[in-house]
Amino acid sequence: MKLTYKLIGALAVALSVSGQVEAQTADANTIAVEHVWARATPAGAKAGAVYMTVVNKSAIPDRLLGATTPVADKVQFHSVSEANGVSSMRELPAMDIPPGAKVILKPGDTHAMLVGLKQPLKEGQTIPLTLDFEKAGKVNVAASVAKVGAMQGGSMGSMAHGADKPMKK
Repeated sequence: MKLTYKLIGALAVALSVSGQVEAQTADANTIAVEHVWARATPAGAKAGAVYMTVVNKSAIPDRLLGATTPVADKVQFHSVSEANGVSSMRELPAMDIPPGAKVILKPGDTHAMLVGLKQPLKEGQTIPLTLDFEKAGKVNVAASVAKVGAMQGGSMGSMAHGADKPMKK
């Protein structure tokens, strides 16, 4: 059975001095988005990836329905799976965010794909994204761009939640 709730909250954005996004939330009691980062892309790349941790601080489920950014034509959410030594990606129409859960988007796993980049993502740059949640509404975040091939963003240190592990081949 699917339950529908409506939450209304103020949008708050918190950036540290370095520009690293520490936490961004629609409401202190609903969705928090932490450690938002992207990889720099080589010249001519038409796609890039963004990673983050989404925390549902409420007692009700929510869904990440989509995202937009001015740096790409569209944003898709993808999951990565491996079968018989072959990795493949599939687009996710939405992402469920269970109550009290942390959903981690990281290299080699679930991630946001920026499709149709308008220019390469450059290390040190910050790119805006607007995440659209079913209940929490729109949440604006800023992704710090790390070096090409990075397995974790900026100064995340031990907060990488496994993003520093090598991707399975």
